[in-house]
Amino acid sequence: MKRRLSFQVKLFLALVFFSCLLLALLGVILFHFIDRQLHHDLGQRARIQASQIALMPGLAEKVAARDIPAIARLIQPLRNKSDASYVVIGDTLEQHLYHSESPERINLPMIGGDNAEVLKGKTIISVRKGGIGVSLRSKAPIFNAQHQVIGIVSVGYLTSYIANINARILWQSGLYGIALLLSLFIFSWLFTRNLKKQMFWLEPKDIARLVLQQKALLEAMYEGVFAVNDEKQLILINRAARELLDIRQSEKELIGKPLEDVLQTSPGFLSQRFATNNGNHDQIAVLNQREVIVNRVAIEVEPGIESGWVYSFRDKNDINTLSSQLSQIRRYADNLRIMRHEQMNWTATLVGLLQMKHYDEAIRYIQVQSEGAQKVLDFVSAHFSSPALCGLLLGKYVSAREKGIELQFDPACHLTRMPSSITETELISVIGNLLDNAVDATLNAAVPDAVELYISDRNHELLIEVADRGCGVDDALKPHIFRQGFSSKPESGNEIVGTEHGIGLFLVAGYIDKAGGNIEISDNLPQGTIFSAFIPYRQG
Repeated sequence: MKRRLSFQVKLFLALVFFSCLLLALLGVILFHFIDRQLHHDLGQRARIQASQIALMPGLAEKVAARDIPAIARLIQPLRNKSDASYVVIGDTLEQHLYHSESPERINLPMIGGDNAEVLKGKTIISVRKGGIGVSLRSKAPIFNAQHQVIGIVSVGYLTSYIANINARILWQSGLYGIALLLSLFIFSWLFTRNLKKQMFWLEPKDIARLVLQQKALLEAMYEGVFAVNDEKQLILINRAARELLDIRQSEKELIGKPLEDVLQTSPGFLSQRFATNNGNHDQIAVLNQREVIVNRVAIEVEPGIESGWVYSFRDKNDINTLSSQLSQIRRYADNLRIMRHEQMNWTATLVGLLQMKHYDEAIRYIQVQSEGAQKVLDFVSAHFSSPALCGLLLGKYVSAREKGIELQFDPACHLTRMPSSITETELISVIGNLLDNAVDATLNAAVPDAVELYISDRNHELLIEVADRGCGVDDALKPHIFRQGFSSKPESGNEIVGTEHGIGLFLVAGYIDKAGGNIEISDNLPQGTIFSAFIPYRQG
């Protein structure tokens, strides 16, 4: 008999395979970009060197006179300081006057066939095979006093030199990749083990079977059963209840409706206090003009906290047989409570899986329930390298949404390095206070709009911009807004500025000033405020 892998092992292998595939794909893409950027940078470096050498004082005269020793004495000191693979000087006949690596090629033709544009006065970058191999090189013309081309300067980097740099980068990246894979293996195993523990060591098919069994149990019961949540909305009703109460709608059509729209009940039925002792817990009530015997059981997510109720009932004409069914109803209520707790644990497990992003079933579930939140999670994880900052932004996003405000991230957001002049805790305080201020200001607007965030480290300073659509800041208040204890108050129903906290913006200004940066306030047309913080990256 073929042995099947357990859910834990399958999930572990899936996480490992997906992680390896993702790392491999990321490595290929990264290597491609690094190689392309390296070729671009070295090409520009060769271009600059060639152009500067061509403009050296005295070089044009020595080339015009074909003074080969003087050219060598002039160029050699520069060659010693350059990281290029070679430096070549040629004349308009495309013959070598100087070759830093092969002096024996003096007076021999230059190889490559890419001198035509240079002799017309243009500076070029090309990849050609020369006398010492294939190279990425740049050629610049040498002009005389009459601005006539009298020679050629060629500075190049051998492709073997570029390959060695790529290999060194790839080797270093590979070591980090191996360490990361090892960490992923350990994490995946611990994660799947903890998940299986929260699932009571059951396989998904076993959980599905339990759910089906519970549903079958409800439908098989002769007693009518329905359940409501704490908002008095119907969350469950079985076939017997629909038949006893002459309800012709299906269960799907009834779920979610207020109970009073589904049943005609006795006055005060939902607020009625049921006795809990076994002697008189059966209560007589009228449901849909039918006199029934009702029992009620509270749904408790936590002890003492009721989140709903389960009602079971029989026709009063069956009172003679009711006592024989009490034990069955009691067992059913207990089973239903257990099912409720298991479902809550399962839901908590899926929420945990969402944070990990590696469980395919959880991803599909979350995409249905909260596709927008998943996109935000993916965006924040991809654009910000600080885990603490990612946690802050996700928390602020959820908090803003609970208040009815959309926190929008600029697609160009990018932060991969932290300024040395400010700690991670201080930076989080700056961003958090600015976001809180923007959300509060937006809440006081007549029509709340989105709050926009932009963070970038692409230049020589870290830029943080938070824009809101509140009522704006009065020009007279702007010089005082960062003082300790300053706070605006609503006057006559209008907000003077976005809701400022007496200490929040004071701390923001203090941290930014300590880091050697500055913060600016500008109007966000057509309404609102933009806070722009600039934190420099210190050299060394």
